[in-house]
Amino acid sequence: QTVPEELQNGGGFGYVVAFRPLGTVSWMQTVVASPDAARYVFRNESLPPFSPYEVKVGVYNNKGEGSFSPVTVVYSAEEEPTRAPTTVLARSLSASDVEVSWAPPWENQHKGRIQGYEVRCWRHGEKEENAKRIRTVGNQTSTRVSNLRGNALYHLAVRAYNTAGTGPSSAAVNVTTKKPPLRGSSEHKGQFSGQGTALPFCLLFSLPWLQVLYRWNRQGSTSVIETNKTSVELSLPFEEDYIIEIKPFSDGGDGSSSEQIRIPKISNAYARGSGSSTSSACTLSALSTIMISLTARSSL
Repeated sequence: QTVPEELQNGGGFGYVVAFRPLGTVSWMQTVVASPDAARYVFRNESLPPFSPYEVKVGVYNNKGEGSFSPVTVVYSAEEEPTRAPTTVLARSLSASDVEVSWAPPWENQHKGRIQGYEVRCWRHGEKEENAKRIRTVGNQTSTRVSNLRGNALYHLAVRAYNTAGTGPSSAAVNVTTKKPPLRGSSEHKGQFSGQGTALPFCLLFSLPWLQVLYRWNRQGSTSVIETNKTSVELSLPFEEDYIIEIKPFSDGGDGSSSEQIRIPKISNAYARGSGSSTSSACTLSALSTIMISLTARSSL
């Protein structure tokens, strides 16, 4: 930073720039005669990239030299990274997100410092130059790539960068996003009979993996059963109303729920007075439970 005029204390004001390679003894000096000067460029074609120098700046005027600033270390210009990151891995997190991780390049960093990494992601069949690009900062060695298509094959590659530019690319790795959340429609039908103990109840669903959610009508807590079987049995106490919902799920997420199905309460006395079951879909037992069988139709 330049020295304000009121602090120059006389005419003929200028700067003395002293510098030397880090670890050496002798200082090189140059005079910058302009009081408004704020920079000096030392040119040396044989200077290696990213060479450290100790630098201090002093002042002078017609009466003599003043004091020097504290010594600081500066570097000559960097070169872009010359090697690629290693151990690149990618995994699918959802239908639209993948995570990619890597290890820093194996190279001597005397030519520059890595300021971060650039991750490129492109869908199979698309051009690499049109890839989505995400830049990290600092030593971060993993990131998330979002807004991708579900159930699609993607290629990912990583490059290091610094102030000089971007280095070579790693080998591309492949990852397939998960299937999108299920959106299958459900079809259900129910019939409650007053004959004997038979309480037929049938629910047809168009997807193979199901979540059965049920709760007592007057309380908020919900119980969940997950199954990939074609039927499930629920033991529900008498004297209570129940609400049942069915929804499909997969790695891509949960699908939409069926309409709520209400199971009305049935008196215990009615259950004890009933005869043998006339339907394998649902029976009333003497133990004050309702056994409901839900059947699933498996098709994608």
